[in-house]
Amino acid sequence: MKNHREQPHILIIDDDAPIRQLLIEVLKNSYACCQAESAEQALDALETDNFDLVISDIRMGGMSGLELVPLVHSTAPDCVVLMISGQNTIETAIQAMRAGAFDYITKPLEIPLVESAVHRAMTHHTLLEDKRRHENHLEELVQSRTAEIERLAHFDSLTDLPNRLLFTDRLAQALKLPQADDQKLGTLLLRLDRFKSINDTLGHIIGDRLLRDFAERIRNSITEESTLARFESDEFALLIPNVKGSGNILNSLGRIRDLLGAPFILDEHKIYITVTAGISLSPTDGENAQELLKNAGVALSRAMGRGGNNYQFYRSDMNARALARLTLEAELRRALENGELTLHYQPQVELNPQRVIGAEALARWQHPKRGWLPASEFIPLAETTGLITPLGKWAMREACRQTACWQQAGADDLRIAVNVAASQFQQEDFVKMVADILAETSLAPSSLELEITETSIMQNPEQVITILTELKELGVSIAIDDFGIGYSSLMYLKRFPIDRLKIDRMFVSDSTTDPDDAALVMTIITLAHNLRLNVMAEGVETAEQLKFLRLLKCDEGQGYFFAKPVPPEFFLATAREIGTRKLEPQLTLAR
Repeated sequence: MKNHREQPHILIIDDDAPIRQLLIEVLKNSYACCQAESAEQALDALETDNFDLVISDIRMGGMSGLELVPLVHSTAPDCVVLMISGQNTIETAIQAMRAGAFDYITKPLEIPLVESAVHRAMTHHTLLEDKRRHENHLEELVQSRTAEIERLAHFDSLTDLPNRLLFTDRLAQALKLPQADDQKLGTLLLRLDRFKSINDTLGHIIGDRLLRDFAERIRNSITEESTLARFESDEFALLIPNVKGSGNILNSLGRIRDLLGAPFILDEHKIYITVTAGISLSPTDGENAQELLKNAGVALSRAMGRGGNNYQFYRSDMNARALARLTLEAELRRALENGELTLHYQPQVELNPQRVIGAEALARWQHPKRGWLPASEFIPLAETTGLITPLGKWAMREACRQTACWQQAGADDLRIAVNVAASQFQQEDFVKMVADILAETSLAPSSLELEITETSIMQNPEQVITILTELKELGVSIAIDDFGIGYSSLMYLKRFPIDRLKIDRMFVSDSTTDPDDAALVMTIITLAHNLRLNVMAEGVETAEQLKFLRLLKCDEGQGYFFAKPVPPEFFLATAREIGTRKLEPQLTLAR
Protein backbone atom coordinates (compact mmCIF):
# COMPACT_ATOMS: atom_id res chain seq x y z
CA MET A 1 0.00 0.00 0.00
CA LYS A 2 1.36 3.40 -0.96
CA ASN A 3 2.37 5.93 1.68
CA HIS A 4 -0.22 8.63 2.18
CA ARG A 5 2.41 11.33 1.41
CA GLU A 6 3.06 10.04 -2.11
CA GLN A 7 1.34 11.58 -5.12
CA PRO A 8 -1.78 9.72 -6.25
CA HIS A 9 -1.07 7.29 -9.09
CA ILE A 10 -2.89 7.56 -12.40
CA LEU A 11 -2.78 5.04 -15.25
CA ILE A 12 -3.52 6.57 -18.69
CA ILE A 13 -4.61 4.09 -21.38
CA ASP A 14 -5.04 5.09 -25.02
CA ASP A 15 -3.78 3.71 -28.31
CA ASP A 16 -3.25 7.31 -29.47
CA ALA A 17 0.18 8.49 -28.17
CA PRO A 18 -0.55 12.25 -28.49
CA ILE A 19 -3.62 11.84 -26.26
CA ARG A 20 -1.53 10.05 -23.66
CA GLN A 21 1.16 12.76 -23.76
CA LEU A 22 -1.45 15.52 -23.48
CA LEU A 23 -2.98 13.99 -20.39
CA ILE A 24 0.42 13.43 -18.79
CA GLU A 25 1.39 17.08 -19.41
CA VAL A 26 -1.86 18.25 -17.82
CA LEU A 27 -1.66 16.00 -14.76
CA LYS A 28 2.03 15.37 -14.04
CA ASN A 29 2.46 18.24 -11.59
CA SER A 30 -0.15 16.82 -9.21
CA TYR A 31 -0.11 13.12 -9.94
CA ALA A 32 2.31 10.29 -10.64
CA CYS A 33 1.32 9.26 -14.16
CA CYS A 34 1.92 5.97 -15.96
CA GLN A 35 0.78 5.08 -19.45
CA ALA A 36 -0.28 2.05 -21.49
CA GLU A 37 -1.19 1.83 -25.17
CA SER A 38 -3.65 -1.07 -24.77
CA ALA A 39 -5.95 -2.67 -22.28
CA GLU A 40 -3.74 -5.78 -22.18
CA GLN A 41 -0.68 -3.68 -21.33
CA ALA A 42 -2.72 -1.88 -18.68
CA LEU A 43 -3.60 -5.15 -16.96
CA ASP A 44 0.12 -5.94 -16.63
CA ALA A 45 0.67 -2.53 -15.04
CA LEU A 46 -2.23 -3.09 -12.62
CA GLU A 47 -0.58 -6.30 -11.45
CA THR A 48 2.61 -4.49 -10.41
CA ASP A 49 1.36 -1.13 -9.12
CA ASN A 50 -1.53 0.32 -7.16
CA PHE A 51 -3.43 3.03 -9.03
CA ASP A 52 -5.92 5.46 -7.63
CA LEU A 53 -7.35 6.44 -10.99
CA VAL A 54 -7.50 4.87 -14.46
CA ILE A 55 -8.22 7.06 -17.51
CA SER A 56 -9.05 4.80 -20.43
CA ASP A 57 -10.14 5.18 -24.02
CA ILE A 58 -13.20 3.14 -24.93
CA ARG A 59 -12.19 1.92 -28.36
CA MET A 60 -8.70 0.50 -28.70
CA GLY A 61 -7.15 -2.32 -30.70
CA GLY A 62 -7.85 -5.60 -28.90
CA MET A 63 -9.78 -5.40 -25.59
CA SER A 64 -12.04 -2.37 -25.31
CA GLY A 65 -12.11 0.05 -22.43
CA LEU A 66 -15.59 -1.11 -21.53
CA GLU A 67 -14.32 -4.68 -21.13
CA LEU A 68 -11.39 -3.43 -19.06
CA VAL A 69 -13.46 -1.63 -16.39
CA PRO A 70 -14.69 -4.71 -14.41
CA LEU A 71 -11.17 -6.19 -14.58
CA VAL A 72 -9.77 -3.00 -13.03
CA HIS A 73 -12.29 -3.13 -10.21
CA SER A 74 -11.61 -6.83 -9.54
CA THR A 75 -7.88 -6.04 -9.28
CA ALA A 76 -8.21 -2.73 -7.38
CA PRO A 77 -11.69 -2.24 -5.86
CA ASP A 78 -11.01 1.35 -4.76
CA CYS A 79 -9.64 2.43 -8.13
CA VAL A 80 -11.83 4.92 -10.05
CA VAL A 81 -12.19 4.72 -13.84
CA LEU A 82 -12.71 7.69 -16.18
CA MET A 83 -13.67 6.86 -19.78
CA ILE A 84 -12.67 9.00 -22.80
CA SER A 85 -14.11 8.65 -26.27
CA GLY A 86 -14.45 10.48 -29.57
CA GLN A 87 -18.13 9.51 -29.72
CA ASN A 88 -20.09 12.30 -28.11
CA THR A 89 -23.39 10.43 -27.69
CA ILE A 90 -25.57 9.74 -24.72
CA GLU A 91 -25.68 6.03 -25.57
CA THR A 92 -21.88 5.78 -25.29
CA ALA A 93 -21.92 7.56 -21.92
CA ILE A 94 -24.59 5.19 -20.63
CA GLN A 95 -22.57 2.17 -21.77
CA ALA A 96 -19.53 3.52 -19.89
CA MET A 97 -21.49 4.08 -16.69
CA ARG A 98 -23.09 0.63 -16.88
CA ALA A 99 -19.65 -0.90 -17.29
CA GLY A 100 -18.64 0.73 -13.97
CA ALA A 101 -16.96 3.97 -15.06
CA PHE A 102 -17.24 6.94 -12.71
CA ASP A 103 -17.34 9.62 -15.43
CA TYR A 104 -17.12 10.12 -19.17
CA ILE A 105 -14.95 12.65 -21.09
CA THR A 106 -15.32 13.36 -24.82
CA LYS A 107 -12.69 14.13 -27.42
CA PRO A 108 -11.31 16.48 -28.39
CA LEU A 109 -10.19 16.94 -24.76
CA GLU A 110 -10.78 20.28 -23.07
CA ILE A 111 -8.17 20.84 -20.35
CA PRO A 112 -10.51 22.46 -17.74
CA LEU A 113 -13.02 19.65 -18.17
CA VAL A 114 -10.27 17.04 -17.77
CA GLU A 115 -8.93 18.68 -14.61
CA SER A 116 -12.44 18.97 -13.14
CA ALA A 117 -13.30 15.34 -13.93
CA VAL A 118 -10.01 14.09 -12.46
CA HIS A 119 -10.57 16.13 -9.28
CA ARG A 120 -14.05 14.67 -8.85
CA ALA A 121 -12.74 11.19 -9.50
CA MET A 122 -9.95 11.54 -6.93
CA THR A 123 -12.44 12.84 -4.34
CA HIS A 124 -14.58 9.79 -5.03
CA HIS A 125 -11.51 7.56 -4.67
CA THR A 126 -10.78 9.08 -1.27
CA LEU A 127 -14.33 8.33 -0.19
CA LEU A 128 -13.97 4.75 -1.39
CA GLU A 129 -10.73 4.36 0.52
CA ASP A 130 -12.27 5.78 3.69
CA LYS A 131 -15.25 3.47 3.33
CA ARG A 132 -13.00 0.48 2.75
CA ARG A 133 -10.83 1.43 5.73
CA HIS A 134 -13.93 1.80 7.90
CA GLU A 135 -15.30 -1.54 6.73
CA ASN A 136 -11.97 -3.21 7.40
CA HIS A 137 -11.87 -1.65 10.86
CA LEU A 138 -15.39 -2.84 11.56
CA GLU A 139 -14.47 -6.31 10.38
CA GLU A 140 -11.43 -6.32 12.65
CA LEU A 141 -13.61 -5.17 15.55
CA VAL A 142 -16.15 -7.88 14.81
CA GLN A 143 -13.42 -10.51 14.61
CA SER A 144 -11.84 -9.22 17.79
CA ARG A 145 -15.19 -9.12 19.59
CA THR A 146 -16.08 -12.57 18.30
CA ALA A 147 -12.78 -13.92 19.60
CA GLU A 148 -13.41 -12.15 22.93
CA ILE A 149 -16.92 -13.58 23.21
CA GLU A 150 -15.57 -17.01 22.29
CA ARG A 151 -12.97 -16.73 25.03
CA LEU A 152 -15.46 -15.47 27.60
CA ALA A 153 -17.67 -18.43 26.75
CA HIS A 154 -14.89 -20.90 27.54
CA PHE A 155 -12.52 -19.21 30.00
CA ASP A 156 -12.85 -17.66 33.43
CA SER A 157 -12.20 -13.92 33.17
CA LEU A 158 -10.57 -13.64 36.62
CA THR A 159 -8.04 -16.50 36.51
CA ASP A 160 -7.88 -17.12 32.73
CA LEU A 161 -8.50 -20.79 33.46
CA PRO A 162 -10.97 -22.91 31.48
CA ASN A 163 -14.50 -22.56 32.82
CA ARG A 164 -17.07 -25.27 33.51
CA LEU A 165 -18.16 -25.45 29.84
CA LEU A 166 -14.65 -25.95 28.46
CA PHE A 167 -13.66 -28.33 31.28
CA THR A 168 -16.73 -30.46 30.63
CA ASP A 169 -15.88 -30.57 26.92
CA ARG A 170 -12.26 -31.57 27.62
CA LEU A 171 -13.43 -34.23 30.04
CA ALA A 172 -15.83 -35.57 27.41
CA GLN A 173 -13.05 -35.63 24.81
CA ALA A 174 -10.69 -37.39 27.22
CA LEU A 175 -13.32 -40.06 27.85
CA LYS A 176 -13.36 -40.84 24.12
CA LEU A 177 -9.65 -41.62 24.06
CA PRO A 178 -8.68 -45.27 24.56
CA GLN A 179 -7.44 -46.07 28.05
CA ALA A 180 -5.25 -48.92 29.15
CA ASP A 181 -6.94 -51.53 31.32
CA ASP A 182 -5.18 -50.31 34.45
CA GLN A 183 -5.68 -46.56 33.82
CA LYS A 184 -8.55 -44.24 34.67
CA LEU A 185 -9.46 -40.59 34.45
CA GLY A 186 -9.52 -38.65 37.71
CA THR A 187 -12.00 -35.79 38.18
CA LEU A 188 -11.43 -33.62 41.24
CA LEU A 189 -13.50 -30.75 42.57
CA LEU A 190 -11.49 -28.50 44.89
CA ARG A 191 -12.98 -26.01 47.35
CA LEU A 192 -10.86 -23.40 49.13
CA ASP A 193 -11.45 -23.65 52.87
CA ARG A 194 -12.48 -20.45 54.69
CA PHE A 195 -12.46 -18.40 51.47
CA LYS A 196 -15.76 -16.67 52.26
CA SER A 197 -14.42 -15.60 55.64
CA ILE A 198 -11.23 -14.26 54.02
CA ASN A 199 -13.24 -12.49 51.32
CA ASP A 200 -15.64 -10.93 53.84
CA THR A 201 -12.84 -9.87 56.17
CA LEU A 202 -10.21 -8.55 53.74
CA GLY A 203 -12.47 -7.52 50.86
CA HIS A 204 -13.15 -8.71 47.32
CA ILE A 205 -9.98 -7.18 45.87
CA ILE A 206 -7.78 -9.31 48.14
CA GLY A 207 -10.12 -12.27 47.58
CA ASP A 208 -9.79 -11.99 43.80
CA ARG A 209 -6.01 -11.73 44.02
CA LEU A 210 -5.95 -14.80 46.23
CA LEU A 211 -7.97 -16.76 43.66
CA ARG A 212 -5.63 -15.66 40.85
CA ASP A 213 -2.50 -16.52 42.83
CA PHE A 214 -3.95 -19.89 43.85
CA ALA A 215 -4.81 -20.68 40.23
CA GLU A 216 -1.34 -19.69 39.05
CA ARG A 217 0.39 -21.72 41.74
CA ILE A 218 -1.58 -24.89 40.96
CA ARG A 219 -1.51 -24.43 37.16
CA ASN A 220 2.28 -24.29 37.16
CA SER A 221 2.49 -27.57 39.07
CA ILE A 222 0.32 -29.86 36.92
CA THR A 223 1.28 -31.76 33.79
CA GLU A 224 0.40 -30.61 30.28
CA GLU A 225 -2.10 -33.47 29.99
CA SER A 226 -4.02 -32.28 33.06
CA THR A 227 -6.60 -29.48 33.04
CA LEU A 228 -7.26 -27.03 35.84
CA ALA A 229 -10.51 -25.03 35.64
CA ARG A 230 -12.43 -22.58 37.77
CA PHE A 231 -16.14 -23.27 38.15
CA GLU A 232 -17.43 -20.61 40.50
CA SER A 233 -16.26 -18.46 43.40
CA ASP A 234 -13.88 -20.70 45.38
CA GLU A 235 -14.53 -23.97 43.48
CA PHE A 236 -11.99 -25.38 41.03
CA ALA A 237 -11.86 -28.58 38.98
CA LEU A 238 -8.87 -30.71 38.03
CA LEU A 239 -8.78 -33.39 35.34
CA ILE A 240 -5.96 -35.91 35.72
CA PRO A 241 -5.59 -38.49 32.91
CA ASN A 242 -3.72 -41.80 33.03
CA VAL A 243 -4.52 -42.52 36.66
CA LYS A 244 -3.44 -45.99 37.77
CA GLY A 245 -5.21 -45.88 41.10
CA SER A 246 -6.11 -43.78 44.10
CA GLY A 247 -2.41 -43.49 44.90
CA ASN A 248 -1.83 -41.26 41.86
CA ILE A 249 -4.68 -39.00 42.93
CA LEU A 250 -3.39 -38.76 46.48
CA ASN A 251 0.10 -37.95 45.20
CA SER A 252 -1.37 -35.08 43.17
CA LEU A 253 -3.31 -33.84 46.20
CA GLY A 254 -0.15 -34.12 48.27
CA ARG A 255 1.73 -31.89 45.81
CA ILE A 256 -1.09 -29.35 45.93
CA ARG A 257 -1.01 -29.33 49.73
CA ASP A 258 2.75 -28.90 49.68
CA LEU A 259 2.34 -25.89 47.38
CA LEU A 260 -0.21 -24.40 49.76
CA GLY A 261 2.15 -24.81 52.68
CA ALA A 262 3.74 -21.49 51.78
CA PRO A 263 1.54 -18.46 52.57
CA PHE A 264 0.10 -16.12 49.98
CA ILE A 265 1.50 -12.64 50.53
CA LEU A 266 -1.09 -10.03 49.56
CA ASP A 267 -0.13 -6.49 50.58
CA GLU A 268 0.51 -6.69 54.32
CA HIS A 269 -1.53 -9.87 54.69
CA LYS A 270 0.01 -13.32 55.00
CA ILE A 271 -2.72 -15.81 54.14
CA TYR A 272 -2.60 -19.59 54.59
CA ILE A 273 -5.22 -21.64 52.82
CA THR A 274 -6.16 -25.31 52.53
CA VAL A 275 -8.42 -27.17 50.13
CA THR A 276 -11.09 -29.83 50.42
CA ALA A 277 -11.50 -32.24 47.51
CA GLY A 278 -14.17 -34.54 46.09
CA ILE A 279 -12.92 -37.22 43.68
CA SER A 280 -14.53 -39.44 41.07
CA LEU A 281 -12.81 -41.92 38.74
CA SER A 282 -13.92 -43.18 35.36
CA PRO A 283 -15.29 -45.59 34.39
CA THR A 284 -16.22 -46.88 37.86
CA ASP A 285 -17.86 -43.62 39.00
CA GLY A 286 -19.40 -42.58 35.68
CA GLU A 287 -19.20 -43.13 31.96
CA ASN A 288 -19.76 -39.54 30.87
CA ALA A 289 -18.61 -36.09 31.93
CA GLN A 290 -21.89 -35.14 33.64
CA GLU A 291 -21.90 -38.25 35.84
CA LEU A 292 -18.27 -37.82 36.84
CA LEU A 293 -18.76 -34.16 37.76
CA LYS A 294 -21.98 -34.86 39.64
CA ASN A 295 -20.38 -37.66 41.65
CA ALA A 296 -17.26 -35.61 42.36
CA GLY A 297 -19.62 -32.93 43.68
CA VAL A 298 -21.36 -35.45 45.93
CA ALA A 299 -17.98 -36.54 47.28
CA LEU A 300 -16.98 -32.89 47.83
CA SER A 301 -20.14 -32.24 49.84
CA ARG A 302 -19.36 -35.25 52.01
CA ALA A 303 -15.78 -34.07 52.51
CA MET A 304 -16.91 -30.57 53.46
CA GLY A 305 -19.29 -32.06 55.99
CA ARG A 306 -16.30 -33.60 57.73
CA GLY A 307 -14.53 -30.26 58.06
CA GLY A 308 -11.85 -28.59 55.98
CA ASN A 309 -8.50 -29.71 54.59
CA ASN A 310 -9.52 -33.26 53.66
CA TYR A 311 -10.69 -35.32 50.69
CA GLN A 312 -13.32 -37.90 49.86
CA PHE A 313 -13.52 -40.44 47.04
CA TYR A 314 -16.97 -41.00 45.62
CA ARG A 315 -18.86 -44.10 46.75
CA SER A 316 -22.05 -45.44 45.23
CA ASP A 317 -24.03 -45.03 48.45
CA MET A 318 -23.36 -41.29 48.53
CA ASN A 319 -26.04 -40.47 45.98
CA ALA A 320 -28.69 -41.99 48.19
CA ARG A 321 -27.46 -39.94 51.13
CA ALA A 322 -27.24 -36.80 48.98
CA LEU A 323 -30.81 -37.36 47.80
CA ALA A 324 -31.95 -37.82 51.39
CA ARG A 325 -30.20 -34.60 52.31
CA LEU A 326 -31.86 -32.70 49.45
CA THR A 327 -35.22 -34.12 50.48
CA LEU A 328 -34.68 -33.08 54.08
CA GLU A 329 -33.66 -29.58 52.95
CA ALA A 330 -36.88 -29.20 50.97
CA GLU A 331 -38.90 -30.49 53.94
CA LEU A 332 -37.14 -28.07 56.29
CA ARG A 333 -38.03 -25.15 54.01
CA ARG A 334 -41.66 -26.24 54.10
CA ALA A 335 -41.46 -26.72 57.87
CA LEU A 336 -40.42 -23.10 58.32
CA GLU A 337 -43.32 -21.97 56.16
CA ASN A 338 -45.90 -24.32 57.70
CA GLY A 339 -45.03 -23.79 61.37
CA GLU A 340 -43.81 -27.35 62.01
CA LEU A 341 -40.91 -26.07 64.15
CA THR A 342 -41.29 -25.41 67.83
CA LEU A 343 -39.10 -24.62 70.82
CA HIS A 344 -38.50 -26.71 73.89
CA TYR A 345 -36.89 -25.19 76.95
CA GLN A 346 -34.23 -26.69 79.23
CA PRO A 347 -33.94 -25.14 82.70
CA GLN A 348 -30.73 -23.37 83.69
CA VAL A 349 -30.13 -23.70 87.42
CA GLU A 350 -28.22 -21.65 89.96
CA LEU A 351 -26.33 -24.24 91.99
CA ASN A 352 -26.25 -22.54 95.36
CA PRO A 353 -29.01 -22.02 96.28
CA GLN A 354 -30.61 -24.42 93.85
CA ARG A 355 -33.17 -22.48 91.81
CA VAL A 356 -34.10 -22.06 88.17
CA ILE A 357 -32.88 -18.73 86.84
CA GLY A 358 -33.35 -19.21 83.13
CA ALA A 359 -33.93 -21.50 80.20
CA GLU A 360 -32.16 -22.37 76.96
CA ALA A 361 -34.42 -22.39 73.91
CA LEU A 362 -33.83 -25.48 71.77
CA ALA A 363 -35.45 -25.97 68.37
CA ARG A 364 -37.46 -29.13 67.71
CA TRP A 365 -39.11 -30.25 64.49
CA GLN A 366 -42.41 -32.08 64.41
CA HIS A 367 -41.66 -33.95 61.18
CA PRO A 368 -44.86 -35.23 59.53
CA LYS A 369 -43.35 -38.70 58.93
CA ARG A 370 -40.43 -39.06 61.35
CA GLY A 371 -41.95 -37.47 64.44
CA TRP A 372 -39.97 -35.21 66.76
CA LEU A 373 -36.48 -34.41 65.46
CA PRO A 374 -33.79 -32.89 67.74
CA ALA A 375 -31.74 -29.91 66.62
CA SER A 376 -28.75 -32.11 65.78
CA GLU A 377 -30.82 -33.63 62.93
CA PHE A 378 -31.47 -30.37 61.09
CA ILE A 379 -29.46 -27.41 62.45
CA PRO A 380 -26.22 -28.43 60.62
CA LEU A 381 -28.27 -28.71 57.42
CA ALA A 382 -29.78 -25.28 58.03
CA GLU A 383 -26.31 -23.80 58.51
CA THR A 384 -24.96 -25.17 55.21
CA THR A 385 -28.04 -24.21 53.16
CA GLY A 386 -28.57 -20.68 54.46
CA LEU A 387 -31.82 -21.60 56.22
CA ILE A 388 -30.20 -20.86 59.58
CA THR A 389 -30.92 -17.13 59.12
CA PRO A 390 -34.73 -17.32 58.96
CA LEU A 391 -34.74 -20.22 61.45
CA GLY A 392 -32.59 -18.30 63.92
CA LYS A 393 -34.71 -15.18 63.63
CA TRP A 394 -37.87 -17.18 64.22
CA ALA A 395 -36.34 -18.94 67.24
CA MET A 396 -35.24 -15.68 68.85
CA ARG A 397 -38.60 -14.01 68.35
CA GLU A 398 -40.54 -17.01 69.66
CA ALA A 399 -38.22 -17.46 72.68
CA CYS A 400 -38.51 -13.79 73.61
CA ARG A 401 -42.28 -13.84 73.20
CA GLN A 402 -42.62 -16.93 75.40
CA THR A 403 -40.32 -15.52 78.09
CA ALA A 404 -42.35 -12.31 78.23
CA CYS A 405 -45.47 -14.46 78.80
CA TRP A 406 -43.76 -16.36 81.66
CA GLN A 407 -42.67 -13.10 83.27
CA GLN A 408 -46.24 -11.82 83.12
CA ALA A 409 -47.28 -15.06 84.82
CA GLY A 410 -44.97 -14.31 87.78
CA ALA A 411 -41.50 -15.54 86.72
CA ASP A 412 -40.15 -11.99 86.87
CA ASP A 413 -36.40 -12.73 86.92
CA LEU A 414 -36.37 -15.49 84.31
CA ARG A 415 -33.88 -15.06 81.48
CA ILE A 416 -33.89 -16.82 78.13
CA ALA A 417 -30.77 -18.12 76.36
CA VAL A 418 -30.86 -18.33 72.55
CA ASN A 419 -28.18 -19.97 70.41
CA VAL A 420 -26.76 -17.86 67.60
CA ALA A 421 -25.04 -19.44 64.58
CA ALA A 422 -21.79 -17.94 63.35
CA SER A 423 -23.26 -16.89 59.99
CA GLN A 424 -26.25 -15.28 61.70
CA PHE A 425 -24.05 -13.43 64.21
CA GLN A 426 -21.89 -11.94 61.43
CA GLN A 427 -24.79 -10.37 59.52
CA GLU A 428 -24.57 -6.60 59.26
CA ASP A 429 -28.05 -6.00 60.70
CA PHE A 430 -27.79 -8.56 63.52
CA VAL A 431 -27.76 -6.04 66.38
CA LYS A 432 -30.70 -4.17 64.85
CA MET A 433 -32.60 -7.43 64.46
CA VAL A 434 -32.10 -8.22 68.17
CA ALA A 435 -33.26 -4.74 69.15
CA ASP A 436 -36.33 -4.99 66.92
CA ILE A 437 -37.32 -8.38 68.37
CA LEU A 438 -36.96 -7.12 71.95
CA ALA A 439 -39.14 -4.13 71.14
CA GLU A 440 -41.70 -6.29 69.32
CA THR A 441 -42.03 -8.78 72.20
CA SER A 442 -41.72 -6.18 75.02
CA LEU A 443 -38.92 -8.20 76.64
CA ALA A 444 -36.29 -6.33 78.63
CA PRO A 445 -32.79 -6.69 77.06
CA SER A 446 -31.41 -7.91 80.40
CA SER A 447 -33.70 -10.96 80.11
CA LEU A 448 -32.05 -12.13 76.88
CA GLU A 449 -28.76 -14.01 76.73
CA LEU A 450 -27.17 -14.88 73.41
CA GLU A 451 -25.07 -18.06 73.30
CA ILE A 452 -22.21 -17.95 70.79
CA THR A 453 -19.80 -20.83 70.24
CA GLU A 454 -16.15 -20.45 71.07
CA THR A 455 -15.05 -21.38 67.54
CA SER A 456 -17.35 -18.84 65.85
CA ILE A 457 -16.08 -15.87 67.84
CA MET A 458 -12.47 -16.64 66.89
CA GLN A 459 -13.13 -16.50 63.13
CA ASN A 460 -12.82 -12.72 63.18
CA PRO A 461 -12.12 -11.58 66.74
CA GLU A 462 -11.89 -7.83 66.07
CA GLN A 463 -15.26 -7.74 64.30
CA VAL A 464 -16.76 -9.90 67.06
CA ILE A 465 -15.59 -7.46 69.72
CA THR A 466 -17.38 -4.62 67.92
CA ILE A 467 -20.65 -6.56 67.63
CA LEU A 468 -20.50 -7.81 71.22
CA THR A 469 -19.90 -4.27 72.46
CA GLU A 470 -22.99 -3.04 70.61
CA LEU A 471 -25.04 -5.88 72.10
CA LYS A 472 -23.78 -5.08 75.59
CA GLU A 473 -24.73 -1.43 75.08
CA LEU A 474 -28.18 -2.72 74.15
CA GLY A 475 -28.31 -4.50 77.54
CA VAL A 476 -28.14 -8.09 76.29
CA SER A 477 -26.04 -10.75 78.08
CA ILE A 478 -23.45 -12.82 76.22
CA ALA A 479 -22.42 -16.42 76.92
CA ILE A 480 -19.63 -18.41 75.25
CA ASP A 481 -21.06 -21.86 74.51
CA ASP A 482 -19.13 -25.17 74.37
CA PHE A 483 -16.13 -23.56 76.04
CA GLY A 484 -13.02 -25.74 76.16
CA ILE A 485 -13.24 -27.40 72.74
CA GLY A 486 -12.18 -24.37 70.67
CA TYR A 487 -9.01 -22.32 70.56
CA SER A 488 -9.77 -19.07 72.34
CA SER A 489 -6.82 -16.84 72.96
CA LEU A 490 -6.69 -15.67 76.57
CA MET A 491 -5.89 -12.19 75.29
CA TYR A 492 -9.13 -12.08 73.31
CA LEU A 493 -11.09 -13.79 76.07
CA LYS A 494 -10.12 -10.92 78.34
CA ARG A 495 -11.16 -8.34 75.73
CA PHE A 496 -14.51 -9.93 74.82
CA PRO A 497 -17.39 -8.17 76.64
CA ILE A 498 -18.98 -11.42 77.81
CA ASP A 499 -20.87 -12.47 80.94
CA ARG A 500 -20.69 -16.25 81.12
CA LEU A 501 -18.67 -19.29 80.07
CA LYS A 502 -20.49 -22.58 79.48
CA ILE A 503 -18.21 -25.57 80.05
CA ASP A 504 -18.74 -28.14 77.33
CA ARG A 505 -20.59 -31.30 78.39
CA MET A 506 -17.74 -33.59 77.23
CA PHE A 507 -15.59 -32.37 80.13
CA VAL A 508 -18.39 -32.37 82.70
CA SER A 509 -19.49 -35.93 81.88
CA ASP A 510 -16.14 -37.44 82.96
CA SER A 511 -15.19 -34.89 85.58
CA THR A 512 -15.86 -37.31 88.45
CA THR A 513 -14.09 -40.27 86.82
CA ASP A 514 -11.22 -38.73 84.85
CA PRO A 515 -8.64 -36.67 86.80
CA ASP A 516 -7.61 -34.79 83.64
CA ASP A 517 -11.17 -33.65 82.95
CA ALA A 518 -11.61 -32.77 86.60
CA ALA A 519 -8.47 -30.61 86.46
CA LEU A 520 -9.66 -28.93 83.25
CA VAL A 521 -13.08 -28.10 84.73
CA MET A 522 -11.38 -26.69 87.82
CA THR A 523 -9.06 -24.57 85.62
CA ILE A 524 -11.91 -23.15 83.54
CA ILE A 525 -13.93 -22.22 86.64
CA THR A 526 -10.91 -20.53 88.26
CA LEU A 527 -10.06 -18.69 85.04
CA ALA A 528 -13.62 -17.46 84.60
CA HIS A 529 -13.89 -16.23 88.17
CA ASN A 530 -10.56 -14.43 87.87
CA LEU A 531 -11.98 -12.66 84.80
CA ARG A 532 -15.13 -11.86 86.82
CA LEU A 533 -17.28 -14.14 84.65
CA ASN A 534 -20.01 -16.55 85.69
CA VAL A 535 -19.60 -20.25 84.85
CA MET A 536 -22.28 -22.68 83.76
CA ALA A 537 -21.63 -26.40 83.41
CA GLU A 538 -23.48 -28.16 80.59
CA GLY A 539 -24.45 -31.82 80.61
CA VAL A 540 -24.93 -32.28 84.34
CA GLU A 541 -26.41 -35.77 84.56
CA THR A 542 -25.53 -37.19 88.00
CA ALA A 543 -25.69 -36.12 91.60
CA GLU A 544 -21.92 -36.69 91.90
CA GLN A 545 -21.26 -34.22 89.10
CA LEU A 546 -23.47 -31.66 90.81
CA LYS A 547 -21.63 -32.13 94.12
CA PHE A 548 -18.27 -31.75 92.39
CA LEU A 549 -19.34 -28.56 90.62
CA ARG A 550 -20.66 -27.08 93.87
CA LEU A 551 -17.35 -27.90 95.52
CA LEU A 552 -15.54 -25.91 92.82
CA LYS A 553 -17.92 -22.98 93.28
CA CYS A 554 -19.40 -23.38 89.80
CA ASP A 555 -22.19 -20.83 89.52
CA GLU A 556 -24.78 -22.55 87.37
CA GLY A 557 -25.63 -25.88 85.76
CA GLN A 558 -27.79 -27.35 83.02
CA GLY A 559 -28.48 -30.96 82.13
CA TYR A 560 -30.70 -34.01 82.35
CA PHE A 561 -30.06 -34.30 86.09
CA PHE A 562 -32.26 -31.26 86.53
CA ALA A 563 -34.60 -31.72 83.57
CA LYS A 564 -34.73 -32.53 79.89
CA PRO A 565 -35.94 -29.84 77.49
CA VAL A 566 -39.72 -29.54 77.86
CA PRO A 567 -42.50 -27.87 75.84
CA PRO A 568 -43.34 -24.34 76.99
CA GLU A 569 -46.57 -25.34 78.73
CA PHE A 570 -44.65 -27.60 81.17
CA PHE A 571 -41.69 -25.35 81.86
CA LEU A 572 -42.92 -23.34 84.88
CA ALA A 573 -44.07 -26.48 86.68
CA THR A 574 -40.71 -28.12 85.97
CA ALA A 575 -38.90 -25.06 87.31
CA ARG A 576 -40.89 -25.12 90.56
CA GLU A 577 -40.16 -28.83 91.05
CA ILE A 578 -36.40 -28.27 90.60
CA GLY A 579 -36.44 -25.50 93.19
CA THR A 580 -38.01 -27.76 95.83
CA ARG A 581 -35.81 -30.80 95.17
CA LYS A 582 -33.47 -31.74 98.06
CA LEU A 583 -30.11 -33.19 97.07
CA GLU A 584 -27.31 -34.22 99.41
CA PRO A 585 -25.24 -36.76 97.41
CA GLN A 586 -21.95 -38.28 98.51
CA LEU A 587 -19.01 -37.38 96.27
CA THR A 588 -16.35 -39.82 95.10
CA LEU A 589 -13.63 -38.78 92.67
CA ALA A 590 -11.35 -40.96 90.58
CA ARG A 591 -7.73 -40.95 91.67
